[in-house]
Amino acid sequence: MGLFNNIQNIYFIGVGGIGMSALARYFVANNKNVAGYDRTATKITQKLEEEGVQIILEDKVDLIPADFKNLKTTLVVYTPAVSSDNLVFQYFTTKGFEVKKRAEVLGMITKDYPTLAVAGTHGKTTTTAILAHILKQSGVKITAFLGGISENYHTNFIADGHEAVVVEADEFDRSFLHLSPNIAAITSMDADHLDIYGEAEELKNTFLDFAEKVSNKDNFFYKKDLALTGHSIAVLEEADYHIKNIKIENGTYIFDFIAENNEVKSIKFSLPGKHNLMNAATALAMGMKFGVEGEKLAKALASFKGVERRFTYHLKTEKKVLIEDYAHHPEEILAVHQAVREMHPNKKVLAVFQPHLFSRTKDFADEFAESLSKFDQVILMDIYPAREKPIEGVNSEMLLNKISIEAKSLTSRSALKTNIENSSAEVIVMMGAGDIGNEVETIKVALNYES
Repeated sequence: MGLFNNIQNIYFIGVGGIGMSALARYFVANNKNVAGYDRTATKITQKLEEEGVQIILEDKVDLIPADFKNLKTTLVVYTPAVSSDNLVFQYFTTKGFEVKKRAEVLGMITKDYPTLAVAGTHGKTTTTAILAHILKQSGVKITAFLGGISENYHTNFIADGHEAVVVEADEFDRSFLHLSPNIAAITSMDADHLDIYGEAEELKNTFLDFAEKVSNKDNFFYKKDLALTGHSIAVLEEADYHIKNIKIENGTYIFDFIAENNEVKSIKFSLPGKHNLMNAATALAMGMKFGVEGEKLAKALASFKGVERRFTYHLKTEKKVLIEDYAHHPEEILAVHQAVREMHPNKKVLAVFQPHLFSRTKDFADEFAESLSKFDQVILMDIYPAREKPIEGVNSEMLLNKISIEAKSLTSRSALKTNIENSSAEVIVMMGAGDIGNEVETIKVALNYES
């Protein structure tokens, strides 16, 4: 904390974001005064308030607490998702305050500690959460900044010590280039964030720049089909580190893990889907490279419960199953589809999807349609705009017209419950990175009553 010795107040603009809230918790744990603005109250902002963070929900300069208007003792942290039109942002930037991006501050914090970083357009949140869990349960004193709420710890921040820092390396806005990882992995490099990068090739080049931050390639891991330099990871195929001999017993995977010349047998892991096996393999490889015995990591893996909104079961009865997932990219939807078919074979599956961002919907409309068409029925909500303004001709109806199955429809938020209740599907999967999660509890109550 030496970097922040003269700073007593930290003000976050966009404090309710998953990465921002983890950083806010870090400063609370280090006895700083923390406050922040966000435009809406959420579970995260409510929990932050309980933990001692002052939350302001209106974009008004006069609501900034007096202590945080002291130039000399205040650091301002913002997320690039916040608009430059934001009045609080304009106040701090024009009055000469020290204003830094979240990623820059995270890079400053982690720079002097052994850092394990996980990057990738998909899989990084779950992999980071698994890695943090298995290191912690193996006795390593960690600090962890997670991109989701761990089901084991009910938080996105762990503060046990500094033997290792585990961090999700976010590619959005090139944020991960502020990190200095000792051990790192890339789980995937599929095109995304083209509103930032313009071209898929530019995104890939930025991932390659991140990989170069690990000078010792013996400490770098990648999904085998990415063909990078370092150690390859795979499931059911040969690689430097790979999973083989997979069985499913009572909804739990049991597998063997090959780590170069080392083999760990009969590892148990309860998260569904081949993509989650890849996440587990990556975390195991990184933990072993850090120096923890494979058997110890394997034992810890068996108690990993998952990450909120990543294939989270809200209802699991004979008649009805309700699953929530953060999937907001075509590849993620395909991964959810594979997992749900594996875990619930021969069941009719309804996908309820809230597209996230106009630009992403426009850039990947055909791919979204192809992945959603694999379900038995699809219901689309309106596009969640997040930081964006509408794009002419880009809406959920445009996407619906591209979906090839007949059982497809649009829904308003107010009609969502009725439309789901009227479906004959036995498995309902609610997907999206917007606020679709706010509707899950209502749907759960309705379906539970029905079943």
